[in-house]
Amino acid sequence: MTGLESTIAALARQRKQWENFLRIMPGGPAAREQPPGPSRLVEVPEFGANPGQLRMFKYVPRKPRRSLVVVLHGCTQTAASYDLGAGWSTLADRYGFLLLLPEQRRENNPKTCFNWFRESDIVRGGGEAASIRQMITRMAADHDIDPRRIFITGLSAGGAMAAVMLATYPEVFAGGAIIAGLPYRSATSVRQALESMFQVRVRTPAEWGDLVRAASPHRGPWPKVSIWQGGADRVVRPKNAEELLKQWTDVHGLSTRPDRTETVDGYPRHVWLDGRGEEVIESYMIPLMAHGTPIAAADAHAGESYGVPGEYLIEVGISSSYHIARFWGLVDTRRDAVRPPRAPAATMPRQQADLEGGSTGGALPSGGDAGAGRDGRGGLAGMVEGSIRKALTAAGLMRRR
Repeated sequence: MTGLESTIAALARQRKQWENFLRIMPGGPAAREQPPGPSRLVEVPEFGANPGQLRMFKYVPRKPRRSLVVVLHGCTQTAASYDLGAGWSTLADRYGFLLLLPEQRRENNPKTCFNWFRESDIVRGGGEAASIRQMITRMAADHDIDPRRIFITGLSAGGAMAAVMLATYPEVFAGGAIIAGLPYRSATSVRQALESMFQVRVRTPAEWGDLVRAASPHRGPWPKVSIWQGGADRVVRPKNAEELLKQWTDVHGLSTRPDRTETVDGYPRHVWLDGRGEEVIESYMIPLMAHGTPIAAADAHAGESYGVPGEYLIEVGISSSYHIARFWGLVDTRRDAVRPPRAPAATMPRQQADLEGGSTGGALPSGGDAGAGRDGRGGLAGMVEGSIRKALTAAGLMRRR
């Protein structure tokens, strides 16, 4: 039996887990690809050798202040749709930082996921990681970016790729933010990617930290890191956030226990401090949130609303983009109006409602014959194996044949 067939057979034995997964998988009935929308971004066609064959988009506010934020979209999204949903260009207008938004091509991944699980794309000097580094070099040359004020964030596959960049080019970044992502080198193959997402790869803090230290010749100082996770996420299991915290607390030489816990917009925020008392790691767990980026489209930080709800862009009453930018020191708090804490959003995200007894919308991805696998076998085994193949393709983990 081939490696792929062995993987499929093992996954078929986990039917219940996969039924939940298939309901919300990108490309399945509960998630449709986002149509193109209005964009404020400008494409930069030439920026280097581009070994990862990515596209480069940027946004420059009217009064730029030499800081740069790299924003990586999730699967089924584009640079423009994620910018609109997460509200980054609105924040850039208010606080003056520039944006770099790499975009995946369908030729590289059928669901436009960054290839965070492919060995050739997650090493220093190679593939997609090298392409993103070349884009940063181009932005720095064109806009006189302060090399001490470069940051990166991403959602899901984009979050996992943000973790890749923080590990492979730590000297480039002052900070990063990983939303519904995974630790660096939690996967270097399709099978490991699935195990990491749904079963979670558990390592000791030192083992996770060693993977980062081995990724580059850099030996510190290290980027500060913000970690966000939905407690009801069925695509990337919440325990992955714990493994991320193990990785980055070890890299910073800190305990896994936070130094402080506080409430922000009704949600707990855990904080880790370095030897000088400065915040270097923070984490947020949004209890009822499914897979996606937390936004507060109805909230008004200093009279502004950041973000628009959509697939994997979830209104929960807290703007992750705003608080990430604030953690990095990009928000001028003197310009923000003082406001009382707000309670968490009372509504349950639609994806989670589906899983908790609401509309199931059908358990299998659309398209093709769901009743048999590629070997033509019928019955339950064939149906599950065929569904898994479709899910792998929809997730961008397996190419169509």
